[in-house]
Amino acid sequence: MAKPDLQALKLLTALRRLSALVSPSIFGRNLLPRSLTRRCAPLILRGAGKKSPPDSQGGPLPESCAHARVGQPLGAGQRGHRSSRHGAVTRVSLVMTHVRGGGEGKMAAPMEVAVCTDSAAQLWSCVVWELHSGANLLTYRGGQAGPRGLALLNGEYLLAAQLGKNYISAWELQRKDQLQQKIMCPGPVTCLTTSPNGLYVLAGIAESIYLWEVSTGNLLVILSRHYQDVSCLQFTGDSSHFVSGGKDCLVLAWSLCSVLQADPSRTPGPRHVWSRHTLPITDLHCGFGGPLARVATASLDQTVKLWEISSGELLLSVLFDVSIMAVTMDLAEHHMFCGGSDGSIFQVDLCTWPGQREKSFQPEQDHGKVFRGHRNQVTCLSVSTDGSVLLSGSHDETVRLWDVQSQQCLRTVALKGPVTNACIMLAPISMLSSDFRPSLPLPHFNKHLLGTEHGDEPRHGALTLRLGLHQQGSEPSYLERLEQLHRVMCSTLEKNVLGGQDQLRIRVAELEDEVRNLRKINRDLFDFSTRIITRPAKGCGPVLTCCPPVTCHVVLVLCRV
Repeated sequence: MAKPDLQALKLLTALRRLSALVSPSIFGRNLLPRSLTRRCAPLILRGAGKKSPPDSQGGPLPESCAHARVGQPLGAGQRGHRSSRHGAVTRVSLVMTHVRGGGEGKMAAPMEVAVCTDSAAQLWSCVVWELHSGANLLTYRGGQAGPRGLALLNGEYLLAAQLGKNYISAWELQRKDQLQQKIMCPGPVTCLTTSPNGLYVLAGIAESIYLWEVSTGNLLVILSRHYQDVSCLQFTGDSSHFVSGGKDCLVLAWSLCSVLQADPSRTPGPRHVWSRHTLPITDLHCGFGGPLARVATASLDQTVKLWEISSGELLLSVLFDVSIMAVTMDLAEHHMFCGGSDGSIFQVDLCTWPGQREKSFQPEQDHGKVFRGHRNQVTCLSVSTDGSVLLSGSHDETVRLWDVQSQQCLRTVALKGPVTNACIMLAPISMLSSDFRPSLPLPHFNKHLLGTEHGDEPRHGALTLRLGLHQQGSEPSYLERLEQLHRVMCSTLEKNVLGGQDQLRIRVAELEDEVRNLRKINRDLFDFSTRIITRPAKGCGPVLTCCPPVTCHVVLVLCRV
């Protein structure tokens, strides 16, 4: 028994060296628990042309792999053997599936997974497989997910907008074989997304955008600023803004704070309206930075444009030879990947252009920055966390995994129909733990505003619980401070131009008093004139008998006027 424990301690030391290479800001916690002293995690040796299944017995770690970086090629002096088929460097991926400690139960370490859907859905609606080894982890059954219609809600539920139908399917991540709930919608859902904080669900239905609150299921607002169908939706990383694109060639940037304003009489409007595209929008991607993020938009007009949310300015416009159907960026925003209608994927380097706002992508000059392999249009793109691997889906019914540095295809997964969604995400703990259950069940989602119109029964006496308020803190956020500063500036400008509301009211009162005085003077003058004209003269009869009638009539008229 002493020998396996010694090997475990050696492996523990090597794994802790590897954990120092992974940024804790990405995963949020250390890869290695302190209780890892009894059992070692199995290792998966993954290569470009072949893959080896994990050792169920947890064999010892080879000496040459002790200092390999997770998800990266082996460095100089630690080269593995090369695959004769693709010539790519063999890689080592550490996947901790079930680590048993002293009475602490089971635990799954963070790892990247690929989530894919196709329009056929013959065997399943959605499949989840480990990114580097290709091992099938989970499958979800029930319905056909439409393009841009797959979203992860709060790390507990998987939502899929059904193709051409008026409902959204919802699965608990662990209860994959049973369809948990159908969220009924007023019409077919064209695109779907959720806020990263898990509080809101956005859906595009025809030319309108529907916003639900997850904690209550209330439909908070319906935004109708697009003129044709909404094709894509996405939140920023901090959930403060969201961006929508439609077939009307418009891209709208919305502030969630403005959309959720309390005044129902005011129609919410977008923060920015970007109308530089000339054909329908096909895809968009929000970068890192919240309200300071950059947004990439793709269109059938063969251009990809890069915008800035804070200022609303156009930063970059790239012209291609084909229509662009998908766009994404790596986490550091060094590269932008654009999927064409001919199956090519173009890599645009954002840090090498000398400040040019408009540029044409030349395949003959940038031949090393084109990924070729798909036989039909590319529908979706996604980049791994470290930016080394690119995932692409196409209408040729395949999902391909690419090495970004060499533009070589590492793996091809064949599906049963055109790929509608393919994305890379960090697997939440609920996906890897068999005994995990959601913290709260999904409520009934109303189809009409606040559930009080057209047959949705109002729930009297219910308690409204808004989740996530503890995350906001007692101090106002920077957006609230910005709104307050804007109100102060508007008030100062109004006082400078109009003199203020108080001074305006005083001036109006003064003018009303002056009008009353003038009316009194006019009335007194008329009465005085009447008495003078009608007063009888000495020794004569009344003035009316001595003077001509016409003259008297004229005088009275003038005085009355």
